[in-house]
Amino acid sequence: MKKWNFKSKSNPKVISKRLEAAVGPVNGFVFNMNHEKNNFITFKMRKRILYAWYLFFLNSIVVHGKLSQTDIENETDVEISFNQHFLWKLVIVTNIIAGFSILIAVFSRENSSVYMYLIGAILLAIGLLLWIRVQKKYERNIQEYQILISEILEA
Repeated sequence: MKKWNFKSKSNPKVISKRLEAAVGPVNGFVFNMNHEKNNFITFKMRKRILYAWYLFFLNSIVVHGKLSQTDIENETDVEISFNQHFLWKLVIVTNIIAGFSILIAVFSRENSSVYMYLIGAILLAIGLLLWIRVQKKYERNIQEYQILISEILEA
């Protein structure tokens, strides 16, 4: 999870309207906004994933944000955190656990074939390679969201 904090020279209600207009469901995003009692506005957005294979191509980050009014009039504290989508975490952990499980099962037996070693090693390698690849994609997608949000707030 990465955090991004900054101040904007605009009212939280104006910012929330801009965000909702720019990244609403029409533009392929899932966007939820809650107006809290304590002058906080929280929002959550992510790209809509309709099919499982979209996870590999689309920006798969969940963005949580909080807009709060500061003591200065027309200034807003913006706190945004970026999280990886749960499905990516599930795919990576499943591959690594399956690879380790097969390797442990093969080592604990006396009669084990080379193919079982190979399958376990391949699953473990796929999990590790996916983890490295997803981390690079995660950093790139965070930059895309930061640019998108900056452009929305400057407009």
